[in-house]
Amino acid sequence: MGPTPIQEVSMPRHEPHEISRRRFLRLLGAGGACLSLVPGRPSLFPAPGKEENPILVFGAVADAQYADAPPKGTRFYRRSPAKLARAVKELDRHDLDFSIHLGDFIDRDFRSFDKMVPIWNSSRSPAFHVLGNHDFQVKDAEKARVVERLGLDILGPGKGYYSFRLKGWRFLVLNGNASSLQAHPKGSRAHQEAVKTLEALKRKKAPNAMPWNGALGKAQWAWLRKELDRAAGKKEKVILFSHFPVYPPNVHNQWDDKEVVKLLDGREEVFAWIDGHNHAGNYGFHGGVHYLNLPGMVETKDTTAFARIEIHRDYLKVVGYGRTPSRKLPRGEEWEARR
Repeated sequence: MGPTPIQEVSMPRHEPHEISRRRFLRLLGAGGACLSLVPGRPSLFPAPGKEENPILVFGAVADAQYADAPPKGTRFYRRSPAKLARAVKELDRHDLDFSIHLGDFIDRDFRSFDKMVPIWNSSRSPAFHVLGNHDFQVKDAEKARVVERLGLDILGPGKGYYSFRLKGWRFLVLNGNASSLQAHPKGSRAHQEAVKTLEALKRKKAPNAMPWNGALGKAQWAWLRKELDRAAGKKEKVILFSHFPVYPPNVHNQWDDKEVVKLLDGREEVFAWIDGHNHAGNYGFHGGVHYLNLPGMVETKDTTAFARIEIHRDYLKVVGYGRTPSRKLPRGEEWEARR
C-alpha cells in the first residue's frame, strides 16, 4: 500500500491538524519466549470469491499488561514484552496504516513503561495508545505523567483522548478513565467525584459498578458529540477505541455504558466500537454498531492475542492471531439481515 500519512489529529477547540506518519513516530520516539502466531478461528462470515483491496489496515493489541512480577492465575506478566515484540514484527509485515494498543499497557509500576514503550514504538507504522485502568496503577505523584509517558500529550486536549482522520474515516480514541478511581490521586476532587459515581451505581445494583471501571466525564462527552457531528457533516465513517467495553452488558463495562450505546444507536457514521479490558474477549451488535472486545495479551503462558483489522467499503475483516477470533463484520443493515 505504501506509506500513507495520518491526515489529521484533533486538537482542542478546532478541527484536527495534519500530522504525517514520520512526524508522529519522530514525536513519540523509537524506542524471550518464541510464541506461535497462528491466526485465530476462521471468519464467522467468509467473503465469497476474491476480496477487494482494503481501504486501510491497522493492528490492534489489548492488555499487554506487563509487570516484572511472577504469574498470577492465568496472567503471565513477564511474558508480555516477548509477545508484544512478536506482534509488532508480524504486523510490520503487512505495511499497516497504524497500530493501536487498547489500554493496560502495564499492570503496575511506572518503570514498567520503560520496558514496553520502546518495543511498541519500534513499529514501522504510527503506534497509538488507549489509556487503561492499570496504566494508572502507579504512585499518586506519577499519575499525571502517564499521558506524557505514552506520548499522548501531543494529541487532542492532552487528557488522553483524541481523534485522527484517514482516507474518509475518523478514529476517536477515548479515555474511559477520565472519571475513575485509578487516574486521580486519592483526596483529589476528581477522585471524590468518581467515588460518588461508583456509589450511585452500586445503589442501582448495576453489574458494572466495579472499582476497576470508569467513565468519560463531562468534558469528554462534549468533545465526543462534536466529533461525531463533524464526522457526519463530512460524511466520514467512524470507529471508536476505548479500553472499556460498553456492550453487551458485562461487569467490565464502562460506568456510562448505557449512555454511550444510546448516543451511538442509529448513527449512520458509526461503524464499530473496539475495546479491551475483558481479557476473555466478547462481541455484540446493537443499533447498527459492532462492539468488538479483543482478548487480553497477558493471558496464558505461551499463546498470544492480537489482530490485524482491514477496513473495506462495506465491512471490517478481523484477522486474529492466537486467542483472537477472526471475523467479518458487514455494515449494519447487512449484518441485521443475517441475524
